[in-house]
Amino acid sequence: MSSEALQTDQNPILACTICRDVQNFELLIVDMEEALGEQWGDLGFEDAVPFMAQPEAEQLEFIAIAMDDMDEDSLDELTAIITEARNRNIRTLLIAEDVTPASLHTLLRHGADEFIPYPLPPGELQAAIDKIRAAAKAAEIPAASQVKLAASEDSREGVLIAVHGLAGGTGATTLATNLGWELATTGSEPPSVCLVDLDLQFGTMSTYLDLPRPDAVFELLTDTESMDSESFGLALQTYEEKLHVLTAPAEIIPLDLVAPEDIERMLEMARKHYDYVIVDMPSTLVQWSEVVLQAAHVYFATMEIDMRSAQNAMRLKRALQAEDLPFEKLRYVMNRAPKFTDLAGKSRVKRLAESLGISIDLNMPDGGKQVSQSSDHGQPLAISAAKNPLRKEIAKLAASLHALDQSSDKAA
Repeated sequence: MSSEALQTDQNPILACTICRDVQNFELLIVDMEEALGEQWGDLGFEDAVPFMAQPEAEQLEFIAIAMDDMDEDSLDELTAIITEARNRNIRTLLIAEDVTPASLHTLLRHGADEFIPYPLPPGELQAAIDKIRAAAKAAEIPAASQVKLAASEDSREGVLIAVHGLAGGTGATTLATNLGWELATTGSEPPSVCLVDLDLQFGTMSTYLDLPRPDAVFELLTDTESMDSESFGLALQTYEEKLHVLTAPAEIIPLDLVAPEDIERMLEMARKHYDYVIVDMPSTLVQWSEVVLQAAHVYFATMEIDMRSAQNAMRLKRALQAEDLPFEKLRYVMNRAPKFTDLAGKSRVKRLAESLGISIDLNMPDGGKQVSQSSDHGQPLAISAAKNPLRKEIAKLAASLHALDQSSDKAA
């Protein structure tokens, strides 16, 4: 323990670095001094837990655990430090160099709040400190948008609908977002709908609905073992009092940081509380893609009349068939489909489907500039451009899905 760095004198200690040898992280030292001056200290792994019990640690805002690949054998010791910090409401920041995603996942699951790669990107530590302080202030004020879900609510076994873009710009997020809104406003007694953005790195559902991305989303996804109705509700945002949304995390995270069982637990929780759960998938296939495919009642795959969509559709088909996965759940959606009078275009769509050995189940018209304008303004098409042809087709799809679900319930 550095006795000089932990002198309290007049200035309380606000943060501590915890590592095997702080000299291995020189950039971290520089950034800590710039951000906190003399109000920080450095500790070894073995000194961290005892120090947090001392009076000098009462003002600690966060600890920064700096580790590299040599420290992966000490995960038990590090999780004990994180647990102690969490019990004392001290935030934990991971500074990681050459650490495997599995180890990061373990530490985040046990309560670490955020991680930054080392060498530190310029300004990243200060940004993380500002975020920690903002979160601490926000925790003191109940958020108006937080959704309260009753733990005793009967299981709804909601319908799970997934949307997967076979190429960028094929309208997957537009379809998922607007389908969710149309379902949430269908009929005199609209069903409950939850949108889930699983494009964890570049998901834009929050942008399309002008919603913030709360830190609670990251905390939920990395600690699903302790998830309950309350914590799930705290991670949700509300749009126009009709639609609930689990946005993508505020920061880019590795797709494999979330395990299949995490996604399974989260989807089960969502289906328990909502009639419809609509999932926007990443274009990349990951280890938990199978979980969503197996659970989905319908799996929409959006595409366009171009070579990239055709090639990706064929590759996806082969991949699913090779793993003996339920390929028949896929429903292909042609984005910017040819108009009724475009006979040549319709012929191209037919030849494309025949060459791929698939069926194009839905043809969505080109909504034009109104679609991008609606997204930029954070509104569904039904609000910003109700007469848009794409909006009308999505509304028809929502009505048919809801009617099918209602008839299934009656038959049961």
